[in-house]
Amino acid sequence: MWWSLIPLSCLLALTSAHDKPSFHPLSDDMINYINKQNTTWQAGRNFYNVDISYLKKLCGTVLGGPKLPERVGFSEDINLPESFDAREQWSNCPTIAQIRDQGSCGSCWAFGAVEAMSDRICIHTNGRVNVEVSAEDLLTCCGIQCGDGCNGGYPSGAWNFWTRKGLVSGGVYNSHIGCLPYTIPPCEHHVNGSRPPCTGEGDTPKCNKM
Repeated sequence: MWWSLIPLSCLLALTSAHDKPSFHPLSDDMINYINKQNTTWQAGRNFYNVDISYLKKLCGTVLGGPKLPERVGFSEDINLPESFDAREQWSNCPTIAQIRDQGSCGSCWAFGAVEAMSDRICIHTNGRVNVEVSAEDLLTCCGIQCGDGCNGGYPSGAWNFWTRKGLVSGGVYNSHIGCLPYTIPPCEHHVNGSRPPCTGEGDTPKCNKM
């Protein structure tokens, strides 16, 4: 009896294989395939003729790093809403909607951490404390426990540093907000715009102890 299921299994496997495109992820075929799905966004080329090592550097986040303690919570009776927008839920927390520019520096590990920290502080205080935690302070002063500055780092190391040493306030480049604003200027990542093009080379600024 089991042998009669073989043709059906083969058919299902063949159908599944056809559902997934076999295009190279950076090819025009993949771009066209995505755009034909008519989803909420359009695929395109933002880094044409750019070395992949430069793109990896921009990603910044390095796997591994210190392991953080896990806190797991589960509720069976929670009613999930049809939609949820944190910007609307906590409209008195402007950092949730803020988009920071890391410039020519692979510091997304630091940006992601301080943005989340800023949001959590505001949410926890119900909007009474609105602060932009400094990406500059974390990027430049965390040291090897966080990774290698503009050449990538560990998000878990960033959270460890914050809980043990603390971080000062600091807004985006040239904002004059907080104690230590970001010092690396924004740039255009191989697209046309009003800002100067990114150079692809970004040295980590020196730590400025407050």
